[in-house]
Amino acid sequence: MTRPRILVVGAGFAGVECVRRLERKLGADEADVTLVTPFAYQLYLPLLPQVASGVLTPQSIAVSLRRSKKYRTRIIPGGAIGVDLKAKVCVIRTITDEIVDEPFDYIVLAPGSVTRTFDIPGLTDNAFGMKTLAEAAYIRDHVIAQLDLADASHDEAERAARLQFVVVGGGYAGTETAACLQKLTHAAVKRYPRIDPALIKWHLIDIAPKLMPELGDKLGRTAQDILTKRGIDISLGTSIAKAGPEEVTFTDGRVIPTRTLIWTAGVVASPLISTLGAETLRGRLVVGADMKMPGQDGVFALGDSAAVPDQAKGEEGAICPPTAQHAMRQGKHVADNVIATLRGGTTTPYTHKDLGLVVDLGGTDAVSKPLGIELRGLPAQFAARGYHWAALRTNVAKVRVATNWTLNALAGDDFVRTGFQARRAAKLKDFEYTNAYLTPDQVRAHVDGTERQE
Repeated sequence: MTRPRILVVGAGFAGVECVRRLERKLGADEADVTLVTPFAYQLYLPLLPQVASGVLTPQSIAVSLRRSKKYRTRIIPGGAIGVDLKAKVCVIRTITDEIVDEPFDYIVLAPGSVTRTFDIPGLTDNAFGMKTLAEAAYIRDHVIAQLDLADASHDEAERAARLQFVVVGGGYAGTETAACLQKLTHAAVKRYPRIDPALIKWHLIDIAPKLMPELGDKLGRTAQDILTKRGIDISLGTSIAKAGPEEVTFTDGRVIPTRTLIWTAGVVASPLISTLGAETLRGRLVVGADMKMPGQDGVFALGDSAAVPDQAKGEEGAICPPTAQHAMRQGKHVADNVIATLRGGTTTPYTHKDLGLVVDLGGTDAVSKPLGIELRGLPAQFAARGYHWAALRTNVAKVRVATNWTLNALAGDDFVRTGFQARRAAKLKDFEYTNAYLTPDQVRAHVDGTERQE
C-alpha cells in the first residue's frame, strides 16, 4: 500500500509550523509530506520594513526550510493556482511556468494573503507593495535612487517630486514602513550636501479615523505624535483617488508630486481560495474550530486565508485576525489534527488568547502592548525586538538579526543600492502574481483533461 500523501500549500508562518510539527510527530513510513512554495524559506514578515530601511539584510529574515535536522519534506518550487477537492488534485505553476498536478489524500491550505487593492485608477501600475522580500529590497533601492537622482537633477520641480514619499495604510505595516523609511532618508540626506533636508517629505494616509486602532487610543496617539514630531505628515480619513507615475491625487483634492507611492492598505486572502468554489467569509475560507473544511474529507485551512473561529473571544461569529502569532499556533494545532485524522482519532478546536501587539518605529521609538500592558519608548522597543527575536525559528536567524541590529546601531548605514533601478521598473502588480490563478471551471477542465490523457 502507498503511504498517505499530505500536501501543505504555503510556507508562511502557518504552513511552516505545520510542516515542522508533521516532521517531528509522524513516523518515517507513516505518510509522505509535500510543501508547495515558490521559495524554500519562511519570511519573517513583521521585520520586512527593517529590510526596506537597511537595518536588516534580506537573508536575516528569510529562514531556510532545509535546516531542520528532521527535514524530509519534498518541496515543489511553485505556487498552487487551483485545487480540485473532488478529484483531490492541486494544480501548481512551478517557477519555470510549468503546470503540474499534485494528488493528495490530505491537504492543508495555508496560502496566506495578498495585498488588498481597490479599483483606483493607476494603483497597481504605479504603487509599490510591502508584502514580499523582493518588494522590500526593491523599495530600499528605489528610495535611495530618488536621493541620488534628486541630488543630480538641475530641475527644481523634479527634485521636489523625487523627495516626496507617500505611504497609504495606517495599520502596522504602513506605520512601520513610513517610520523606518523616514529614518533612512533622514540619515542618508546627510551624505547629500546639495539636497535641502527640508525638501524631504513623508506622507502617511489612511481612510480610518485613527492610526493603528488595535493599540487603543493612548498608544495610537503616542505613535502619531512620534511620527509627527519627525516631520511625517499624517492624514486620516483620507485615501487616494488616482495614482500616476509622477503624482498622486488624494481624495481630499490634494495633488502630491511624487515618484514613490507605497500601498499597505490591508490584505485579503490568497486568490487560491476563490478557486475552490466554497463558502467564504470576507474572502476567507469558512472552516470549523478544528480548521477542517465542512463537508470535505481531509481538507484543512488556516492562517490569513481561513476564517478560523476565535473561541478565546467568546463572541459569536468572531474569527481570528490575520496575525503571525495566530498563524504559528494554528500551524502546530492543524498538524495535530491532521495526524489525529490520519490515525483515526478525534480533532480538537483551536483556542488562543491574543498576547498583544508590538510596533517598532525605528531607532529608540516604539509602542507596544504585550499582555495588555502599555509601553512606550525604550521599554516598548525592548519588548518589540525581544518578541521578534524570540519568534525567529532558527538560532542562525537569531544571530544574524542580533548582529544586524548591533552593527546598524554602532556603524549606521552605507546607503548602497544593489542595482534594481538599472532594470525595468517593477510595481505592486509585478510581485504578487495575482493574475496567475485559475477559475473553478478552469481547474475542473484542466484536471479532467489530464485524467483523460492518462
